[in-house]
Amino acid sequence: MKDMRVLLAAGGTGGHLFPAEALAHALVARGARVELATDSRASKYGAEFPAGAMHAIPSATPRGGGFVARAGALATLGRGVLASLALLRRVKPDVVVGFGGYPTVPPLFAASLLRIPTLLHEQNAVMGKANRFLAGRVTRIATGFPLAGAARAALDKSVVTGNPLRPAVLKAAAWPYPGFEDGRLHVLVTGGSQGARVMSDVVPAAIAALDPQERARIALVQQARGEDEARVKDVFARIGFSAEVAPFFKDLPRRIADAHLVVARSGASTVSEIAAIGRPAILVPFPFALDADQAANAAELARTGAVVVVEQKDFTAGRLTSLLREALASPEDLTKRAQAAKSAGVPDAAERLADEVVRLAAKAGG
Repeated sequence: MKDMRVLLAAGGTGGHLFPAEALAHALVARGARVELATDSRASKYGAEFPAGAMHAIPSATPRGGGFVARAGALATLGRGVLASLALLRRVKPDVVVGFGGYPTVPPLFAASLLRIPTLLHEQNAVMGKANRFLAGRVTRIATGFPLAGAARAALDKSVVTGNPLRPAVLKAAAWPYPGFEDGRLHVLVTGGSQGARVMSDVVPAAIAALDPQERARIALVQQARGEDEARVKDVFARIGFSAEVAPFFKDLPRRIADAHLVVARSGASTVSEIAAIGRPAILVPFPFALDADQAANAAELARTGAVVVVEQKDFTAGRLTSLLREALASPEDLTKRAQAAKSAGVPDAAERLADEVVRLAAKAGG
């Protein structure tokens, strides 16, 4: 639909921005003009975002803290709604699409007040609190996984599209599962866009517990938070183990494709990318999420046999050492699990979601 104008709204983390970026690429390819409403954190991920303009909208999380903190957050969201009303009147989008996180709330709330068609995308298998707040106001809901525990009203206007994948992920998805010609098990450890301290606590100790001959057969790439990077490197240096350690990998899809085994959190983008690229994984869901969304995401992929899910309380150095030994001993099992992961991927999710946006715009226009 040529000349269509779309405003995307997403929280400033990779989990929200990556699927928004993927949809933006699909819409721009169809001739649409795309703009992005987000928060200041987006600068870390937004360099590749194909938006004609990016707008920072005031937002805050009105949960946790005392009464004063919650009242201040609500006041900030109110300012965000006023800013969004002005933005929408200026941009005049045909559709507003939200991807979750509290920066999504002001633009979609404002769009509902102005009766602009709205589409909400929920990446996780359990709807987050911000999206639950918006679900009754939006025109349509698209989901990355079948929703668990959602209200009937939300289910009645929802469709499963899968999670949109960035071009870099689609490129990596075309690469075959790597062979074992060099005799080494290539392992990628990632904690998602925010990192995960538990990986820095457990992985070096698990590697240290392996026999020297076993360590020699592992090639490791590990994401470690900036504050954890030095101690992770120190452990590896003490045992004479060579690994690539960094706080963030901009080419993470390629790193996933290069790996025989991924050790990761189970955020929606991570799970969707592992499935699309087709790699076996050890998933450690973030245990403190109020909605247990990462556990639900991991369970979806675990049904295929592609991944082993380990609760964080059970994710010890001893358990990981055992799982690494199993992987070293059974490369043929890893290959089967890679095929199972690939079967669960939805590589055309961005196009499916773009179709929903076009339908909303056409209905509003005609």
